[in-house]
Amino acid sequence: MATTTAKSTYLKGIVDSSPFILVIIPFASLFGLVATEAGLSVIETLTFSIVVIAGAAQFTALQLMQEQAPTLVVIISSLAVNLRMAMYSAALTPYIGAAPLWQRALAAYLTVDQSYVVSVAEYERRPEMSIPMRMAYFFGVVTPIVPLWYGFTFIGAYLGAWFPDGWALDFAIPITFLAMIAPMFRTLAHVVAALVAVAVSLLAAGIPYSLGLMVAGVAGMMAGAQTELWQERKRGRAE
Repeated sequence: MATTTAKSTYLKGIVDSSPFILVIIPFASLFGLVATEAGLSVIETLTFSIVVIAGAAQFTALQLMQEQAPTLVVIISSLAVNLRMAMYSAALTPYIGAAPLWQRALAAYLTVDQSYVVSVAEYERRPEMSIPMRMAYFFGVVTPIVPLWYGFTFIGAYLGAWFPDGWALDFAIPITFLAMIAPMFRTLAHVVAALVAVAVSLLAAGIPYSLGLMVAGVAGMMAGAQTELWQERKRGRAE
């Protein structure tokens, strides 16, 4: 019975994450195309995706490399973009922290925006899930995402020269992130953080090496944190 339950949970993870296929394919293809245009070989591009497996950080690194930014700036900027993975890990720990070490290690590697968003939403809806069921669901979520990321990175790199300019594959980037973050705007703090980050990113667009995005991210987090503190103080006075 436990095996059947784990299997059905795994299959549910595949189904729940399947809508992201529509954006992962052009997103990965675009990365492969951009990477080869930036001077990387097909093998280097595929290795980049397999080792880093973080779309936003990969695009950030490529853009900075094309702008001939100092290596230290490329590394620091990519790490800054990927700091959200540390927050994802912290959020997942209460749910899967008791899983076997090898499963946690594999989950750490496979933690991306989509696997985090879909899995945490399911865990919150079904708090009765056991650790094996949670892990089965998590691995189900990444099953259609990660192989497609690898595969279409390769296809985009290998066939990049055949993609017409008019296809405008970059539409997949904002759609992907909008699809992920829209359901997460649950509190005033989330909305304030997003609005402040957007406003600051526009104001800081002229900062060299796209460092304005880092400034915007920090500003958004600070605004969200301050909003939460203000709400807590307001509730305290009301009580």
